[in-house]
Amino acid sequence: MISKQVHFNSFLESHFFPQERSLQGWLAILGFILLNIVCYFAGATALLRFIYPATALAVAVFLYLRHPILYMGFTWWIWFLTPLATRLVDYRIGWDPTRQMLIAPYLVVFVTIATFLRHSPRASTQGGLPFLLAFMGVFYGFLVGLIYNAPLPVGRGFLDWLSPIIFAFHLFVNWRDYPSYRQNLQRIFLWAVLILGIYGVYQFVVAPEWDRYWLIESKMFTSSGDPKPFGMRVWSTLHSPGPFAYVMQAGLLLSFTSSGALIFPASAVGYISFLLAQVRTSWLGWLLGIVMIFGSVKARIQMRLIAIILIMLMCVVPLTNIEPISDVVTERLESFSNLEKDTSFRERSESYDRNLSLALSNIFGSGLGNIWKVNEKTGQIEVVVLDSGILDMFFTLGWLGAIPYLGGLILILLTVFKYTEASFDSFVSAARAISLSLCVQLVGNSAMLSVAGMILWGFLAMSMAAHKYYQQQRVNTFVEEVMNNRETPTKI
Repeated sequence: MISKQVHFNSFLESHFFPQERSLQGWLAILGFILLNIVCYFAGATALLRFIYPATALAVAVFLYLRHPILYMGFTWWIWFLTPLATRLVDYRIGWDPTRQMLIAPYLVVFVTIATFLRHSPRASTQGGLPFLLAFMGVFYGFLVGLIYNAPLPVGRGFLDWLSPIIFAFHLFVNWRDYPSYRQNLQRIFLWAVLILGIYGVYQFVVAPEWDRYWLIESKMFTSSGDPKPFGMRVWSTLHSPGPFAYVMQAGLLLSFTSSGALIFPASAVGYISFLLAQVRTSWLGWLLGIVMIFGSVKARIQMRLIAIILIMLMCVVPLTNIEPISDVVTERLESFSNLEKDTSFRERSESYDRNLSLALSNIFGSGLGNIWKVNEKTGQIEVVVLDSGILDMFFTLGWLGAIPYLGGLILILLTVFKYTEASFDSFVSAARAISLSLCVQLVGNSAMLSVAGMILWGFLAMSMAAHKYYQQQRVNTFVEEVMNNRETPTKI
């Protein structure tokens, strides 16, 4: 019995999270899962809207203090699975317009504010200046928001903007543990591609009732397809196709740096669901990422990438030729050749024509919370979608907030692309490619917020952490060589 338990723990540690043998940490995570399952099936489903975020925060604090590697894995999975948990609760007891459960990922991430407060005073001298600049821009938007907007939307916006920055700063500060964090991300995203990909295909084929209910009540059917089998754009366990596409884009690019038997089955379902999400900007982002990875690694790694891509094409192409899938994918691909008549492209173009000059003339900004408006008829909080990260930045932060925020982001990008570690560490190459491809997508989406922001800022921070780690390794090697030379007797 003991040997079986040890084997089970070893399986969990080696596949879902890095190898951190911590029984207490796993008990906390399993306790969180079991408590919420029991509440769901024991007639206390309504309480989950409070219990789920509260227990997620409690577990996050415990793991952050005692088991930091497990904390990182727990954080990513909370982001991936909370929207599905919310849909299941809504389907069982009715629609919640306040979306209380969706606050859980932000609360889990906000634990890292302790890292930011502890290390920020000396961060500027240790390479952390970009994070401080971005924080200043967001904090300015927070102060302006308190003046112009309601407190609740301001608080919600503050979590949305700040969470990716402090999370990334946490990764950067822990650069000494870069190998463990790298291994963590590779395994987390590999399993995410597999699990989210399987559910995405299931969602497209079956159209589960809770997903159809979510689609109707959230009014997403206007952009995410019909609530019926083979009629929906896939968003899997996330809350809409866009965030799901960002996660899959990152996971599929990161899969080129991983190894193991799971890569090919994960890639097969991953690419199918990624195509079924029908997010063209992410398709282009993935293609840009491939080009960047291929151009930054050594010839030996390039040959390995070519072999992996060919094998993946052999697995994926036959599956995409199945009738319902091929129709959807082909129609979406054909839209590239006729963008002028495409509704989505036309709406984005009109939004830019209408709002760009207005956004750029906004010196002080409207503050955080400006996109959350109260419907006067229903009393519900609704989101005003701008479909542009650039417009969102200048409308929300104004020039006074956007300059430090964008300055921090651009400074990281310029710094990261000077690093040479990508030539021998393919993870660094993939991390840079993922981040830049998301930055490019800021033209069409607010990719600096929510789970997309976590990926954008997080992988930039991992690139910076890798540089500091390898830099320290080179220093250590040099010191060892000097010490060894001193100990060697000099011949006369």
